Amino acid sequence: MTTATKNINVFIADPLSEDGIFPLRQEQDLDLNIIVDTGLAPEQLIAKIADVDVLLVRSQTTVTREVIEAAKNLKLIGRAGVGVDNIDLAAATEHGIIVVNAPDGNTNSAAEHTIAMMTSLARHIPQAFNTLKNGKWDRKSYVGVELKNKTLGVVGFGRIGVEVAYRAKGQRMNVMAYDPFLTDERAKELGVTKATVEEICEAADFITVHTPLLPETRNLINKEKFAMMKDGVRIINCARGGIINEDDLYDAIVAGKVAGAALDVFVSEPATDHKLLTLPQVIATPHLGASTIEAQESVAVDVSNDIIKFYKTGTVTNPVNMPSIPKELLAQVEPFFELAEKLGSFLSQLTTEPVKEINLSYAGEVANYDVRPLTSNALKGLLAKNHGNHVNDVNARYLSERIGMKINEHKTTTAKGFTSLITIEIITANETHTVAGTLLNGLGARIVKVEDYVVDVIPQGHLLYIKNTDKPGAIGRVATKLAEKEINIATMQVGRAQVGGTAVMMLTVDNVVTEEDLVFVAQLENIDEVKAINL
Repeated sequence: MTTATKNINVFIADPLSEDGIFPLRQEQDLDLNIIVDTGLAPEQLIAKIADVDVLLVRSQTTVTREVIEAAKNLKLIGRAGVGVDNIDLAAATEHGIIVVNAPDGNTNSAAEHTIAMMTSLARHIPQAFNTLKNGKWDRKSYVGVELKNKTLGVVGFGRIGVEVAYRAKGQRMNVMAYDPFLTDERAKELGVTKATVEEICEAADFITVHTPLLPETRNLINKEKFAMMKDGVRIINCARGGIINEDDLYDAIVAGKVAGAALDVFVSEPATDHKLLTLPQVIATPHLGASTIEAQESVAVDVSNDIIKFYKTGTVTNPVNMPSIPKELLAQVEPFFELAEKLGSFLSQLTTEPVKEINLSYAGEVANYDVRPLTSNALKGLLAKNHGNHVNDVNARYLSERIGMKINEHKTTTAKGFTSLITIEIITANETHTVAGTLLNGLGARIVKVEDYVVDVIPQGHLLYIKNTDKPGAIGRVATKLAEKEINIATMQVGRAQVGGTAVMMLTVDNVVTEEDLVFVAQLENIDEVKAINL
């Protein structure tokens, strides 16, 4: 849990609904200093952000790497909306800054706007209105098409895409949907036809896009896709400029392949002089998909609540640059967070060499969960020795991959007698070390195996890890030697692979063991290795 004892500077860089930030203003348990300063040029924002803890933006402010590097105290960036293409996610992740958004707040608004645009496109409503305003009563030029019995292709079937489909089905349209995560069962449940992008292009009368703008979705609808489409297809984009190649769309309209397009977004905005706007078949709005009173309030409320949650619990509801897990699933995996981190920390103190590879095995019930946050916690524990507080849940995997560490995850239902078991192995140029841990009902976390030795150790406090030859007197000599240094033994666990072979002792002691103390113990007969582990 994160405890805020000092003033928390929350900087709001874009205009937000006052009702939306009301949760921040009424918060009593946190000392929040809310600063509203909008319309800043990049250099002005950089000059003011050094002591900011939380930065809250919409779409106007671009949060660049330079802004992030100038913000020495920044812990969280909140985007009051869905898209985060105005935030340098790589830089935020590298610096351990959580980015949150509000994926649900404008869902209804964006879906309604999409349907409004599609209907207006089908019936030429904006063009007819402009003609009428100019004093001309022209009914013949604006004969439209009905939506009933037409096929709508929805490319991107997340929250907004699903809501669009609900409304389209209310218009008695046939709906085809593409999404990489759409299952046959989910499609059947929603009454839509699961399809590929290509199948949608070939069959749909209307096509609307609702994917995020990613490298793989940029120019997703291009001249090759337009060539597959029916003559007279109509295109709607109320998602992100760049999903549809604008030059190719222009050419397809001019060639008569596309009957019309309804656009709320463009690659570069404002887009007042865009060539698409010169075509009479195009209708457009200035990025109004989320511009309703309800949506603007809702997205700001969602982000405000996430800020409060972060400072009270250390977790957020809508993270963008770290694994997002539904609340009910998070409750199942969260008890393993500390165990995973302790196991990683334990291993980091067994070697002085750089770790080249880490293998994480999740066995038993824990294998049924989303283990990505457990891996992040294990990596955080492993890297903390060298990176200190700079490493956290957000950047642990990034930092590991940046130093060239190979990360492997494995799941199995076989837990070797435990309900759940987490086993972590690290490989360096010359060494391999392994530790395993579990949660015991009512007793908490336990380390149950170190290398090939079975133990039962609580992963906390000051530990001594000792390898010795399994001969009589070894344990007594260690205890006597520690007593000479006034180091009190709280608990002791021993393990061996075979009689007379190598054995291990795991001691919990009351004091920090110094390097001098380690050398003192290591000089004993039959003692092969002594390491201090601080958890």
